[in-house]
Amino acid sequence: MPAANIRARARAEMVTEIKTIARRHLAAEGANLSLRAVARDMGMVSSAIYRYFPSRDDLLTALIVDGYQALGDAAEGADAAVTDRADLRGRWLAVCHAVRRWALAHPAEYALLFGSPVPGYAAPQETTVQAARTPATLIGILLDGFTTGVLPDPGPGDLPDPVRADLAVLRDALSTGLPEALLARGATGWIHCFGAVSFEIFGQLNGVFEAREEYFDHQMRRLADQIGLP
Repeated sequence: MPAANIRARARAEMVTEIKTIARRHLAAEGANLSLRAVARDMGMVSSAIYRYFPSRDDLLTALIVDGYQALGDAAEGADAAVTDRADLRGRWLAVCHAVRRWALAHPAEYALLFGSPVPGYAAPQETTVQAARTPATLIGILLDGFTTGVLPDPGPGDLPDPVRADLAVLRDALSTGLPEALLARGATGWIHCFGAVSFEIFGQLNGVFEAREEYFDHQMRRLADQIGLP
């Protein structure tokens, strides 16, 4: 094997180990990561870790990208597993439950993505590509329903003009052709799905609901009704 390949493999293994230890710190201490602490756990001098991640923000960005990618994989995989592509409601429920399962399995990473902003950190543009994958899965369900006529244009209804204008910009950016009102319903469903997950992850349901999965499923079915999924 060429020396360059050996060095690349060694570097990739080191980056993976650094991120693994950083995730342990996330679980124990939250997003207040310290490169020195990670280096100490790896048994290396702190200056050595800067060869892989020049700053704490670079490490946070790598963890955020990985988190969004893993969540996107879960959402897209759940949608693809529904063999009846015309079953829009089944696809929606599958994606929502996949989001919840991933969050429960990775609460620290979920908190990094959807919890309080990390002081002094501004996520760069590179995080948005992976971040868009989960909502894009829902948009794909809406688009399938709209193009087949299963989800008709609900009309403007009482959608405020400023909101309609925002949605028109979003629609054009996504190149979906979805009516603003239908896109608004989908956005509401997506926001409420993550709100329900966040309430559970951050302990807001403690002492209130014990049947967590059943209650989540109930909420997602009600949201499916509001979106118009048959």
